[in-house]
Amino acid sequence: MPFQPEPSHSHGQAPKTAVLWCNLGTPAAPTAPALRTYLAQFLGDHRVVEIPKALWWLILHGIILRVRPAKSAAKYASIWAEGGSPLKIGTELQANALGEKLKAMGHEVSVHMVMRYGQPSMASVLDQLKTQGVTRVLVMTAYPQYSGTTTASVFDDVYRWGLKVRWLPEMRFVNQYHDHAGYIQALAAKVRAHWAANGKADKLVMSFHGVPERTLFLGDPYHCQCYKTARLLGEALGIGKDEYMVTFQSRFGKAKWLEPYTEPTLEALAQAGTKRVDVMCPGFTSDCLETLEEIKMEAMEAFMHAGGESFNYIDCLNDSPEWIDGMAQIATQHLQGWPTGAPDAAALAITRAEALAVGAKD
Repeated sequence: MPFQPEPSHSHGQAPKTAVLWCNLGTPAAPTAPALRTYLAQFLGDHRVVEIPKALWWLILHGIILRVRPAKSAAKYASIWAEGGSPLKIGTELQANALGEKLKAMGHEVSVHMVMRYGQPSMASVLDQLKTQGVTRVLVMTAYPQYSGTTTASVFDDVYRWGLKVRWLPEMRFVNQYHDHAGYIQALAAKVRAHWAANGKADKLVMSFHGVPERTLFLGDPYHCQCYKTARLLGEALGIGKDEYMVTFQSRFGKAKWLEPYTEPTLEALAQAGTKRVDVMCPGFTSDCLETLEEIKMEAMEAFMHAGGESFNYIDCLNDSPEWIDGMAQIATQHLQGWPTGAPDAAALAITRAEALAVGAKD
């Protein structure tokens, strides 16, 4: 495999550091053709669906991509904003706010939004950073809990890009932050603010994205990390284990996924006499289709239809000040050891002079 041409290099130029803030992705528009493109990339990822490739290709292209795009497009249309997908808008706001926060803390770094599926892609952003002279990259994902289906897939995307590059930048990866104090405190602040404005419901339901149950027995830590996040959040809020519960949403296909499932659990709560619930999605750092449509619309309808009286959805962290502080704490922890302050102009000048003295052209 041939390597990509290297961008021009000037001796004595200051090394640069970048932070990538990576989220799942979004279709370009709430239309069937856009969804077909997006779902083909998303569901074609072997990290997402662990079925033999040849068999899954027939199912995906022969059945799913013929039926699901139109249905998904209707769902996206119900939450689409003037500026586009809520996930993309929210992720960009977070990236911009993190960049401003790090700059205020004295770090000369740039922060860039990346989407695993869709645009801006990992390869396009890393190519751009190469041309800008970036030599150090910290990869942060919007996934607090590690999963092979999400976090590892982002890392795969970086590795694929690296296979085509001769001069690789230094790379660091944030695997997870499910128990980081800044993340837990930001979640707690969201819940407290909601309770202060709306009162406290009978039960706090923490709905995490589901994954096939078999991944747990194959060594994926996601299930355990979700429960640890829930425990730490409960402790931060000062509530007992009988006052909150963990559920899993977004099941796809017929295989058994992590249980309990969110919607059936909400229906059972209502049928058992629980009248008021607060529902949040701690595993999603930005509101998106799975929170705004699946939970705030569909799950609420299911709970109310089953006899519930009050369903209150607590927004994701989005660009709340507490979460931007938490993101900055996580970033600076992993940036340690890299020189992220102002460059030493005198030292760079010496480096350039020495290079030119031995024949460098620039």
